[in-house]
Amino acid sequence: MFTDDSATTWYMVFLSVLSMGLALSTLGLVYRWGQRVPHWVPLLGRRSIPARPVVLVALIGGSLLVAVCLYLLLNSMFHVVDRGWVGIGRDEPAHPAPGWEVLRYYAPLVAWGPLVIVVAVDYGRRALRRSPNPPPTIKRFASGTGPEMTQTS
Repeated sequence: MFTDDSATTWYMVFLSVLSMGLALSTLGLVYRWGQRVPHWVPLLGRRSIPARPVVLVALIGGSLLVAVCLYLLLNSMFHVVDRGWVGIGRDEPAHPAPGWEVLRYYAPLVAWGPLVIVVAVDYGRRALRRSPNPPPTIKRFASGTGPEMTQTS
């Protein structure tokens, strides 16, 4: 696809910055700064971040990571796709599949998707608890301390 070295370099830089930004944004699910827009952001500073879109995006992202990992695992076991897209030129030779010496460094990333899903669910639970309009609850008073009922005729 890319034949120009500068285009390939910028593409790789873009992918690196994008993946790092997405990875760092997941920290907002566990830190307090993920619940409010920072004060230095013009027009939106110090506003609450709505929890539903955050949880939805995190759940979709975590599910995609799980799906990619499952695809890679199942494809390595059953060889559904023998050769994947190389993406660098038409005449690029097929590369052999990486062995365990390479995959062992990526093995811990298999846990990233399920962990994002768990943290998103916890974020949603915490956001409902701190909601400005909590669901109504019935207040129970001890006998004799509640408001008096009066009848009108």
